[in-house]
Amino acid sequence: MKIVYFTHSLQSCWNHGNAHFLRGVLRELQAVGHQVRALEPQGAWSLENLLRDHGQAGLAAFRQNYPELSVETYDPAADPAALADGADLVIVHEWNDPSLAARLGALRKAGAHWRLLFHDTHHRAVSDPDAIRAFDLSGFDGVLAFGETLAAVYRRWGWGGRVWVWHEAADTRLFHPPAEQGPREGLVWIGNWGDGERTEELERFLFRPARDAGLPLDIYGVRYPAEALATLAAYGVRYHGWAPNAAAPAIFARHLATVHVPRRFYTTLLPGIPTIRVFEALACGIPLLSAPWSDSEGLFRPGTDFLFADTGEAMTARLRDLAHNPALRESLIRHGLETIRARHTCAHRAQELMSIAATIGLDTGVPA
Repeated sequence: MKIVYFTHSLQSCWNHGNAHFLRGVLRELQAVGHQVRALEPQGAWSLENLLRDHGQAGLAAFRQNYPELSVETYDPAADPAALADGADLVIVHEWNDPSLAARLGALRKAGAHWRLLFHDTHHRAVSDPDAIRAFDLSGFDGVLAFGETLAAVYRRWGWGGRVWVWHEAADTRLFHPPAEQGPREGLVWIGNWGDGERTEELERFLFRPARDAGLPLDIYGVRYPAEALATLAAYGVRYHGWAPNAAAPAIFARHLATVHVPRRFYTTLLPGIPTIRVFEALACGIPLLSAPWSDSEGLFRPGTDFLFADTGEAMTARLRDLAHNPALRESLIRHGLETIRARHTCAHRAQELMSIAATIGLDTGVPA
C-alpha cells in the first residue's frame, strides 16, 4: 500500500511532538513493506525555528537516526492532486493549513480513489475549537484522534463511527534502555515551557519537590521566557536548552528518574491522554513519577508501571523513596518496559492503522 502523509514537519522536533511519533510509525510501516511518502510545506514554523537556533547542525540527529526516512518539501501552492498521485491512503495532520485539507477533501468528493484521514494530536479541538472547525473535513473518510476524549469531541461534531482512537507510542527502535548501564544521578525533565498553561504545576510537582528531596534537576526544552529562566535559577535547576528528540534516550540513561507534568488541558478538558514523553520514558527504562491525570483508558498500570503523586508533598516523598530504594526503581523499570513492549510501540500503531485502513475499504496487503 502507498501512504502519503502531510505533516507539519518530519525533519524538525522543535516544539513539535508529533514528529516523534510520526518518525517511528512511518519507519515501521516501511519496515513491513508499505511505500511511505512524507510531505512537509515550505516555511514550516518548527523547522524555521530549529534552523534559526541551530542551523543545519540541528538536523544532524534526525538524519543520523532515521536514514531510511526521506522528506519532500512542497510549495503550499502546489497541486495536491499531483502530491497525492498514486496513493492508496492520504493522511493530513492538523498542523497543516486548512486550505490543504479543503483541496484534498474536494478531490476525494470528486472521485479520487484514495482514502483520506485527518490526524488530530492536539488539544485545540477543546482549547481553540474554531481553529479546528476552520478545516473543511466534509470530504474526509474519517478522523484519527490521539485519545478517547478527543474522539468523543469529533463524535459530538457528527463523525460517529468514522473517528478512531490512535494513540501515540514509543519508537522502540530508538527508545530503549542503554546496552550498558552507567552512573545515574538526579532527575531530568524534557519538555517545553509553552504558553504558561502548567507553570504552577511545574513548580508544585517538579521544581520544589526536586529541591526538597535534595536531587539535582536537569531540564531540556524550548520556549522558556526570561521569567521562566529566572524561576529555574531560583530553584537551582540546570537548564540546557533544546535537545533533539533522538538524544533523549542517552539523556534519560544518565538520570535516576523523570517526572511527567501534564498540560492543564490534559487533566481537565481532555483527560486520559498522556504526552508521548510517558511512552518514551518508560521505553527507555527510566523510573517515572507523575503529577495527577486520569488514565481513563487503562493504558498503563499506575502504581506498577509508574507512580502517581497527588500533591507536591507526596511527590517529594516519592522522590526520596526512589532515590534510596534500588528495588523500587528496578520494579518500575521492569514493569514499565513490559507494558510498552506489549501494547505501546510504533509497530503496534502501524498494525492499528492497517486495521483502520481495512475498515474504510483499503487492501492493506503488502506485495511480495
